[in-house]
Amino acid sequence: MTHDERLSAASAPLSPTQNPNISGEHWDVLIIGGGAAGLSAALILARARRRVLVLDAQQPRNRFAPHMHGVLSRDGYSPLDLVADGYREVRAVDGVIENARVVETRATEDGFEVVTETGARATGRRLIVATGTRDQLPDIPGLAEQWGRGVVACPYCDGYEASGRAIGVLAGSAMGLHVAHMLRAYSPDITVFTSLAGVIPEDERMLLEERGMRIEDRAVTHVVVDGDAITGLGLADGSVAPVDVVFAQPTPVALDGPLRQLGVDQTETPIGPWTAVDGFGRTSAAGVFAVGNAGIPNALVPIAMGSGAMAALTINGEFVAEEVAAAAARVAAGRGVPDPSTGSGTGAAGVAA
Repeated sequence: MTHDERLSAASAPLSPTQNPNISGEHWDVLIIGGGAAGLSAALILARARRRVLVLDAQQPRNRFAPHMHGVLSRDGYSPLDLVADGYREVRAVDGVIENARVVETRATEDGFEVVTETGARATGRRLIVATGTRDQLPDIPGLAEQWGRGVVACPYCDGYEASGRAIGVLAGSAMGLHVAHMLRAYSPDITVFTSLAGVIPEDERMLLEERGMRIEDRAVTHVVVDGDAITGLGLADGSVAPVDVVFAQPTPVALDGPLRQLGVDQTETPIGPWTAVDGFGRTSAAGVFAVGNAGIPNALVPIAMGSGAMAALTINGEFVAEEVAAAAARVAAGRGVPDPSTGSGTGAAGVAA
């Protein structure tokens, strides 16, 4: 299957009649989102013999890219193939994955309940939100059509492949200028387009020029292509600036509906408010974890996978601690040891005279 065919399948609307047979089931962990982060968490938890349900709307952020890079042992691999591999691995250890879009999430007395757009319901003791984000591109004709191929965003993901090529940097803010400096290691032929960023401070312009980069202040009006390849960016005066690849600065938009419904705290980041998490993926709501781009807006695939694994380890550790505590309480009860919560014994020897 070609990338376009895989993308079409992954991006296709879910069937309106699809109603996963999950109602009435109570799971150890509910996971909303089946990308790299969610599947990584699911694999760890399912291998720990926990009952795991993944609800996946099939909208991974990197689905538009034919290849991903910087992922150890999977450099150049299709991100959609990575997800397909993850599906197989999670299901092989008895994890359950349903293609469904969650529209409602709420806390209950014994955990959480989620409701899909078709009305199916499921409950669980813990909740992992791995819904990620989407990229909102500048409104320039032709940009979206090239997204993930001729138009990219991340130097770590695609800089190496741009080595020696004519690189255009479509700066939307001062952060875009930083990307230009990062890309200088890959090519001497870099043009920084500044019209979306507003006025560039003179000292910043001097730094770019000192490092051999061109600055183009004229507004970009459209993307110029030859077949399926970018050849330039059209400018407001009718001229064309030749480029082979464009590094844009999309605005990340958090797909954090489930987290907002649960009222979790947010924190300020360089790209605006985002769900606040600790080093284990915990949010401010007890039992709720945010992993991947849901909790780390700039997470690359390996970081997203690691955050999912860390949350899974944390949750399983909590379950084990609960099980040990319950066993200790039973032992104490059998020996007539006073229950620390009541101050009285509950075993035969602990019955008050």
